[in-house]
Amino acid sequence: VEETKDVLPLAASLRQLLKKNHPQADYEVVVPLEQLRIAEETKRIFNVVLGAIAGISLVVGGIGIMNIMLASVTERTREIGIRRALGAQRRHIVLQFLVETVVLSSVGGLVGIAFGLITPWLVTRFSNLTTIVKPHFLIMSFGISALVGIVFGIYPAMRAARMDPIEALRHE
Repeated sequence: VEETKDVLPLAASLRQLLKKNHPQADYEVVVPLEQLRIAEETKRIFNVVLGAIAGISLVVGGIGIMNIMLASVTERTREIGIRRALGAQRRHIVLQFLVETVVLSSVGGLVGIAFGLITPWLVTRFSNLTTIVKPHFLIMSFGISALVGIVFGIYPAMRAARMDPIEALRHE
């Protein structure tokens, strides 16, 4: 055929012609283009499944970060009350806890990036398979980890900022 778009219709025509003129199916028409499309579809499904697993992992990690920060807010109630009594505004408290959350999630992101660099290196070294790590994925993964910190840190930060200073100072 002259063009790629004509391969599949021609293969279908050949199959019909062979079926009509050769009733015994002791032949097979193999079209590499079909196999390539099947491989691409399999790869797409695999990427969707891996993306779903990664998304679930991010949500679980974010919930863990939120729980840690809620515990921190509870433990530091008196500190929050003192800061508020000395003139700290709600936005200062929110900013303090958001910075802590972003630092926590960013450190986790850096550890993940380290594993993401070491694992392909080990695969290349011990299996003779070539692996490629693109820099923009490293930057994107770090940004996502910081974003997870912001998203899941908002509720604990807002909860800390909404504390009544007098009640917070009475807290033991």
